[in-house]
Amino acid sequence: MSVPMPDFVRVIDVAELPDPGKTLVDVDGDMIALFHVGGAFYAIDDVCTHDGGPLADGELRDHKIACPRHGAKFDIRTGAALSMPAVRPTRAHDVKVEGGGVWVRLRAEAGVGGPPLHGSLPVTAAAVSTCCTPPAAREAAAGGAAGAPGGPLCEDRVREMLKEVKDPELFVNIVDLGLIYGVTLSPATDVPGKQHVAIDMTMTSPACPAGPQLIADTKRVVGASPDVEAVEVRIVMDPPWTPDRMTEAARDQLGIF
Repeated sequence: MSVPMPDFVRVIDVAELPDPGKTLVDVDGDMIALFHVGGAFYAIDDVCTHDGGPLADGELRDHKIACPRHGAKFDIRTGAALSMPAVRPTRAHDVKVEGGGVWVRLRAEAGVGGPPLHGSLPVTAAAVSTCCTPPAAREAAAGGAAGAPGGPLCEDRVREMLKEVKDPELFVNIVDLGLIYGVTLSPATDVPGKQHVAIDMTMTSPACPAGPQLIADTKRVVGASPDVEAVEVRIVMDPPWTPDRMTEAARDQLGIF
């Protein structure tokens, strides 16, 4: 049995929203960001899919809205995620102008009934390979890389180890993402010849859902080195992470130019 489409709801008068302009409206209990650009109206969820930031509070440029928290950009026409750190679209909704008013009808989910999500970040062959590799194989590969000979343990070697740790959503390693703020080595007090490694790491947002996994993977990869006695991961949120901390390699992998 087909599910009936919801009805259009009148949200504002056409004259209330300048061109260009944006506002927040309530549609059947959902908070929706409404935009007026180039003579047309568009509506998307007021939710950044990276960490729930309020899109209506962001900077509007042409048909792009930037989340005020970490700069992720979305296409107001389709809801497509256009830039890091967001990788999933937000919902776009049906809009019509009738009787001097702007009417919005909610869609069930992102992309349903709408135009293609142009601008979504590409899935690279490397990402697919990493995603589809069994966890045990990934752990073995990471451990082997960490324990491989490469001279005395130093900050550069630790950073190379950390490239085995990848963000589970973006499939980009945490070094190229710019999440590693510092690496400090000191002799282990109770195990001669081994090192205590302290890593200052940030997250793309304070409530990053991948945080616990990234911390655990960091300790596992670096701790697999025979030169390491203990690994300490310290989460640092100041200065906050921004996309400009990414390396060119990360930008190329994510299709950001």
